[in-house]
Amino acid sequence: MQTVLVSGGAGYIGSHTVKVLAERGYEQVVIDNLVTGFRQAVPEGIPFYNVDISSREAVSEIVRKHKVDAVIHFAARSLVGESVAKPDLYFHENTAKTNIFVSTLIQAGVNKLVFSSTAATYGIPEQIPIPETAPTNPINPYGASKLMIEQSLYWLAKAYGLKWIALRYFNAAGAVFDGSIGERHQNETHLIPLTLQAALGLRENIKIFGTDYPTPDGTCIRDYIHVLDLADVHILALEALDKGVESGPLNVGTGKGYSVREVIEMAKSVTGIAIPTVEAARRPGDPAILVAKVDRIKSLLGWRSRYSDLQTIIETAWQWHKRFPAGF
Repeated sequence: MQTVLVSGGAGYIGSHTVKVLAERGYEQVVIDNLVTGFRQAVPEGIPFYNVDISSREAVSEIVRKHKVDAVIHFAARSLVGESVAKPDLYFHENTAKTNIFVSTLIQAGVNKLVFSSTAATYGIPEQIPIPETAPTNPINPYGASKLMIEQSLYWLAKAYGLKWIALRYFNAAGAVFDGSIGERHQNETHLIPLTLQAALGLRENIKIFGTDYPTPDGTCIRDYIHVLDLADVHILALEALDKGVESGPLNVGTGKGYSVREVIEMAKSVTGIAIPTVEAARRPGDPAILVAKVDRIKSLLGWRSRYSDLQTIIETAWQWHKRFPAGF
């Protein structure tokens, strides 16, 4: 069994992937600078280093010491609004540091990488569902910073034989079924955790930004994927690289979307709580519909979502939020 280095393994998606890797018997080592991650999210017994991915010496030593074969790279800043306010931060933390990190890995003899990318690389879509061949025109620095990394991986593969898959997530959500880890961000911006915080009385209400979109109920539609399904697809992507699957980007979603109102109504049903809502104006740059075309990932990796129905997503997220209303 190969040894996997997980960067950003103390973050939301990273920590769930670490848990699934452990359950499947993988040897692994986690690095995270804990700027946005939480040490409590990584189980005791798994080697953990409070290290920044740009630290060449530290990363090289960890790769050598643990005989790392492959890397799953999550470490990044991921708040769209923050990226607009501080684009320099995102191009430094995401793009520049990843370039240093991957260069260090290649020099240390690691040539397999699964990269945590984003559907934000597409910008405003020209077609729905969105295929991997759609134009990539990000409308915020977060999406641009991730797209620049994808482009660099393409050229690193040509120069050094790097094998890579970039997973373009749509909307990650949910938590492990025992509620031991879940979604926590220091500045929460995601609909499902915000809605459940309102259910817990931690917020006065949940705002619905835009009710006049060209959708059945007038609110935005998004493709939600359970975080455990995301964890699964990272492992399948690693295994696919071993089998010689072609490098490149893959969408990760379900191909089905839910509206903001549908999410809130499901949250009311799951929690049994009347969650107050406030209608507000549209936010600039919010597309009406973002749904993934997932034929390619199904055919290349044989992947199918197992937990990404809306009820399961919200039920598992609710277990986490009830258990840890203020986070860990």
